[in-house]
Amino acid sequence: MIVPSFWAEARRQIRQGKRQITVRRWGWSDTSEADAQAMAETRADEALALAQTDSTVERRERKVAYNGAQGVPIREEVLERHGDTVITRNGYGAKCLNTPNVLFADVDFDTALPRGLYLTALCLLAVAVLLPARWLLGSWGWLAGGLIVIFGTALLARVMQRLNLARQGGPQLAAMARLRAFVQAHPTWAVRVYRTPAGLRLLATHSPVEPGSAEAQAFFGAVGADPLYVRMCVNQHCFRARLTGKPWRMGIDKHLRPSPGVWPVSAERLPEREAWIRHYDARAADFAACDWIESVGSGAVHISVQPVVDLHDRVSQALQTGKPLA
Repeated sequence: MIVPSFWAEARRQIRQGKRQITVRRWGWSDTSEADAQAMAETRADEALALAQTDSTVERRERKVAYNGAQGVPIREEVLERHGDTVITRNGYGAKCLNTPNVLFADVDFDTALPRGLYLTALCLLAVAVLLPARWLLGSWGWLAGGLIVIFGTALLARVMQRLNLARQGGPQLAAMARLRAFVQAHPTWAVRVYRTPAGLRLLATHSPVEPGSAEAQAFFGAVGADPLYVRMCVNQHCFRARLTGKPWRMGIDKHLRPSPGVWPVSAERLPEREAWIRHYDARAADFAACDWIESVGSGAVHISVQPVVDLHDRVSQALQTGKPLA
C-alpha cells in the first residue's frame, strides 16, 4: 500500500517527423515535493522514450483519486498517519481509513438499479433487439410479443429475488447467515459487524490479512462483498473503510471544491477547498459512518489489529448510539 504525501507532474515533448509527441507523468513521495518532482521527471523520460516506438503508450495519466489503477498509488490528501494506517480525504470529501493488512469488507444489501434507470435500460435493450427483428420478419406482432417477453422476464426475476430474500428473513439476516456459515467453517476467525446506510461493514480482528491472499478472497466471496471494492483492494494492496458521512446524505448539496476534488490542489484554489471542508467537517460531527451491531466468531483481537479497530470506531463514531447514519 502506497499513499504518498507529495505529488508532482512532469511534461516531455519531442517532434518525430511530422508529428509531435507529448507525454505527462506523475511522481510521488513521502519525503518532499522535490523527490516527487524528480520521480515525475524520470517517469516522463521513460514514457517519452517508449512513445517514440509504441503509439499505444498513454500520453498522460488521468488525475483520479482512487480508481484501483495499476502502477499509480492512491492520490488523496493525507490527513493522519498511524503506523501503516493512513487516513485520507477522498474525492467527495469524506475521510477514509486505508490499511495494508486489517481486513474490512462492505456488503451492500440492494444493488439493483434505480427504478427509472432500470426501465430505461430495459427500453434500450428492447429497441436494440426488436427493431432488427421487425425489419427482418416484417411484422409488428413479433415486436409486441417480444416486448412482453423481455419486460415480463425482467419483472419476474425481480420478484423472485425479493421473494428469496424475504424467505431468508430479509437482506440483513441473509448476509449474517452467510457470515456465520463462514465463521463456523473457520473457527479462529473473529469479525466485528457494523450497520452502514447501504448494508453491513465487516472487520476481521483475529489476525492481519493480506488483500490479495487466498483467505481474503475466500472471505469476500463467502460474505458477498461488493465486487468493485474487492477489485480495488487487490489493485491498491490495501483495505479501505469510509470514516465520515457522504455529503449528500447529510444535506450538503455542493460538491467538494474545486471540482473534481482530486489531490493535489493548486495554491490559489486551496481556500475554496478549505472553506468547503470546514462546513463538511462541522456537519459530519452529527452523523456516524456506521453503527456497531455485534461481534461474531472467536472474539480474538490481534495485538496489531486493536489500534486500527480503536481508530476506526472513534473516527466513524460507530459506538455513538443514536446518531443518524450517513
